[in-house]
Amino acid sequence: MRTKVNLKTACSAWIMALIFVLTSAQLVAQEKKADLKDFKIIIEKTDKGIKMKSDQGSAWIDLSFNLNSYQPQAVDEYGMADLKNLSGNKDKNLADFLFTIIKTERGIELKGIEGTAWGELKFSLAKNKKQAINQFGMTSLN
Repeated sequence: MRTKVNLKTACSAWIMALIFVLTSAQLVAQEKKADLKDFKIIIEKTDKGIKMKSDQGSAWIDLSFNLNSYQPQAVDEYGMADLKNLSGNKDKNLADFLFTIIKTERGIELKGIEGTAWGELKFSLAKNKKQAINQFGMTSLN
């Protein structure tokens, strides 16, 4: 005895499951974006490393550090950070972000750890050129 599966019922169940998954993912993404605080950082690649200027959302204004290619440096709202020893102090007036920055031959690689909608950003950046980023990714310099 063979059981016949109603194709219409199977397709309806599959479509409902797909709608549920897509709706849930969208709600999680919206909730994550709502929790993000504004910050804006301008990154410049130099001969020896990286210069960064914070326009908003952090306790620091300018950071400059030497980096060899592919050597990561963690940065948070208080400046350069150590991933093994993060500060528990949080200021509600600052954006709560944490990312690593790596200088490569082609440009810059960022990995968002906390307070960013992006997980990874990679962009080419010539020496002495600038790129602005914020909690959502790359943005204009203005």
